[in-house]
Amino acid sequence: MDYLWGIALLLAGLTWSRGAAGAQQGKGSIPRLKLSYREMLDSNNLLTFNGLANSSAYHTLLLDEEKGRLFVGAKDHILSFNLIDINMEQQMIPWPPSSSRRDECRWAGKDVQKECSNFIKVLQPFNQTHLYACGTGAFHPVCAHVEVGRRPEDNIFRLDSSHFENGRGKSPYDPKLLTASLLIDGELYSGTSADFMGRDFAIFRTLGKHHPIRTEQHDSRWLNDPRFVSVHLIQESDNPEDDKIYLFFRESAIDGEQTSKATHARIGQLCKNDFGGHRSLVNKWTTFLKARLICSVPGYNGIDTHFDELQDVFLMSSKDPKNPVIYAVFTTSSNIFKGSAVCMYSMADIRRVFLGPYAHRDGPNYQWVPYLGRVPYPRPGTCPSKTFGGFESTKDLPDDVVTFARSHPAMYNPVFPINNRPIIIKTEVDYQFTQIVVDRVEAEDGQYDVMFIGTDVGTVLKVVSIPRGTWHDLEEVLLEEMMVFREPTAITAMELSTKQQQLYLGSAVGVSQMPLHRCDVYGKACAECCLARDPYCAWDGAQCSRYFPTAKRRTRRQDIRNGDPLTQCSDLQRHDEERQQDRTLLDKTVYSVENSSSFLECSPKSQHALIYWQVQRHGEDHKQEIKADERVMGTEQGLLIRTLLQKDSGVYYCHAVEHGFIQTLLRLTLHVIPSEYLDDLLHRDPPDAGQPPHGKMWYQDFLSLINPPSLNSVDQLCEQVWRRERKQRRQKAHIMHASQSHASHLLHAGQSHANKWKLMQESKKGRNRRTHETQRPPRSV
Repeated sequence: MDYLWGIALLLAGLTWSRGAAGAQQGKGSIPRLKLSYREMLDSNNLLTFNGLANSSAYHTLLLDEEKGRLFVGAKDHILSFNLIDINMEQQMIPWPPSSSRRDECRWAGKDVQKECSNFIKVLQPFNQTHLYACGTGAFHPVCAHVEVGRRPEDNIFRLDSSHFENGRGKSPYDPKLLTASLLIDGELYSGTSADFMGRDFAIFRTLGKHHPIRTEQHDSRWLNDPRFVSVHLIQESDNPEDDKIYLFFRESAIDGEQTSKATHARIGQLCKNDFGGHRSLVNKWTTFLKARLICSVPGYNGIDTHFDELQDVFLMSSKDPKNPVIYAVFTTSSNIFKGSAVCMYSMADIRRVFLGPYAHRDGPNYQWVPYLGRVPYPRPGTCPSKTFGGFESTKDLPDDVVTFARSHPAMYNPVFPINNRPIIIKTEVDYQFTQIVVDRVEAEDGQYDVMFIGTDVGTVLKVVSIPRGTWHDLEEVLLEEMMVFREPTAITAMELSTKQQQLYLGSAVGVSQMPLHRCDVYGKACAECCLARDPYCAWDGAQCSRYFPTAKRRTRRQDIRNGDPLTQCSDLQRHDEERQQDRTLLDKTVYSVENSSSFLECSPKSQHALIYWQVQRHGEDHKQEIKADERVMGTEQGLLIRTLLQKDSGVYYCHAVEHGFIQTLLRLTLHVIPSEYLDDLLHRDPPDAGQPPHGKMWYQDFLSLINPPSLNSVDQLCEQVWRRERKQRRQKAHIMHASQSHASHLLHAGQSHANKWKLMQESKKGRNRRTHETQRPPRSV
C-alpha cells in the first residue's frame, strides 16, 4: 500500500467516515474506540456483580492491596471481593437496622424502602486486623468494627456486634447526603451532616484519645450548606507537626460573593495537631481556612464559563510527597447548558493562596474585599510547631490569633488550575463526569498520566495527558469509551489497583471490574498498535502487548506523543498488510435489484479513522474512487446507493485511513439483478410435462424478498435465485446449441425439411404466447 496515497487522501479532506465532520473540529474530542456493555463482556474485559436482591447503593469502596480484597459498603450490607476476580470468594455481612429503628424512621415520615435502611457511608482501615464502618442506621447513625484478619489466608470477615457506637458526626442521617472521611492514627476526620434535618454540616474529628472537635456551628462564613467530596492528608514539611488535612467540598456562595444563588467549589485546610482554643473556639478548629477552586474557560469580554459543581478529586502522588498533583472533576450548575470538565492543580498554587490575603467584608455595600490590616502573629492557619513560632499547641495561641481566625476563615484569592484552564472539557454530550482516578504509566518516551473518568450513564472514559511542549501545555487524547454496567447508571465510586492493574467501579446497582489495559483489542498490525497511543501497550514484533520498561526488545514500537505509524512501522507495513489480508479482511457478497436501494455496511473500529471507498466494476481491471453525489452517499455505518444501476455491479473495497495508515476493512462483491429479468422471473412460462411447476414458487420467492425475516435471508434468497437462474441459463443455452446443430444437419438434408422446421417453430411460439397469457397471475395480487 502506498503511503503517499494515504497522505494525499488525508490532505484531500475525505468525508466518508463517521465523524468526518467532527474529525475536522478535533478528533481528540471523541473516543477512538467505543465499546458497548456486550462488547466488553464478549471480549472478556469486564466482570460484574449485579447486586443482591435485597440491597443497592454500592457507593462506598475501600481497596486493600495487601489483603487482596475490595470492601464495599452498601444498603444493609458490607461485602468483600477478591481483587483478582470480584466473582470469586465473595463474602457478605448483613447489617440492617433493628425493627424498632426502622419503625421510628417510618413514623418520622421517611420512605421505608429508600431511607429506612442502614446505608454504609464510612469504611476505613482501623488497624491491621479491623475496619471501621458507619452507616445511616435508618436515620440513627451507627458505627462498628469489622474484623478482617491480619493475612489474606485468614479468611475472616465478621462484624463486631457486641459493641456499636453512636455514628453522629461520622455518618449522615440522610442516605442522600454525601460524606467524606479519613481515619489517621486512630482519629476519624469527617465532613458530614450532624443532625436529623440535615442542616448542621460540620467537619469533625472523632475517635482517638482527644476530645471531639468540629467547625463553628451555624456560621455561613465557615460552611454554607456544603456537600463534602474527599479528605486527604498532605505533608507540609519534613516535620510531622506541620501535616495538614485538606478537604474538598462544594457549597453555596457566601452572601455578597454572588448576586444570585450559586455554588462554589472549595478546598479547606486544617492542622492535624489542632486541638481547639483555650478561651475562644473551645473544641473548635482554630486553623481552618478555605479557598475557592476555579475551573473555568476564559471567554470573550472577560466573561468565563465556570464549572462549579465539584464531583470528585484524585491526588496523584509524585516523588515529593509534599507536592501531589490534584485532579478534580467538575460539572456546571448552569441551567443554560450541560457540561463537565477536569482541572489540575498544584500544591504550590494552593499554598500560595493560603498565604495570601484573607477575605474581609468592608465598604458601603459590605462587599468582600482583601483584608489590608495587620495580621496577628503567628499567622492564622499556621500549625503550632517548632517550624513556625515555637507554639506547642493551639491552646497556647494568642487570643487575637484565635479571634481573627474565627472571623476570617475564607481566603480572598481563588486557586486557579494549571495553565488557567481545564485539561478536559465535555459539552453537548448526553452525560456528565462523576468520578476520576489516574495512573502514572512509564512508556518508551516518558511518563504519562492516564485518566479513567466515570460518568452518570455508566461509562468509563480512558484519557491520556500528552505534553505538547511543557508540563503546562497538555493535549488530552480520548482513547476509549466503555460501558461497564448493563443499564445506564451513575458511577459513584472508583478504585484503581496498580498491583492488580484493575479498575473497580461502584454504582447503585452493583460493582464492576475491568483491566487498565486491553492491548489485544487494538488490532493485529504494528500500525494499529501505534495508532492506539496507549501508554500501556506496544508492538513487540508479533502482537500488540503490555509494555514493560525493563523489557529489552529491538522490535518494540510505541509512539504515544504522535501516534505516527509511518515512522514507527513503515518497515513492517508490507508484512502487516499480508497478515491483515489473511486474518481479518472480510469478504462479502450482496445481491440487489436494479432501481432499488442498497446499503454496503462498513464501520471502522477507530472513530478517528476516515473511510475511503473504491470499486472495481465487472469487466474492468482497475479500481476507481467512489465519489459522493445525489445517488451515492456515505454514512457513519457505510455506503448508501439510493438507486442501483446495472453498472454498479462490481467489487467494492472499504479502506480506513488514519494518520496516513491505510487498512482495507472489507471486500464486497455486489451483484445487481436487472429489473426486467426479475419481472421475467415473476411471469415465467409453465414447465414442460414431468417437471414441477415453477411459477408459483417464483411468486412466493418474490414475496419473501420484499418482506424478509432478516437481512441475511435477503442475501441468501437472492443468492439462491441468482445461482438457480444461472444454471437454467446454461441448460437453456446448451439446448439451443443442440437444436441449432440439429437444424443445420436437417438443412443439408433438403429444403423441404427446412420449411417444415420453420413452420413448427412459429406454431410453438404462438402456443407458448397463448399459454403465457392464461398462466399470468392477476395484477391486483
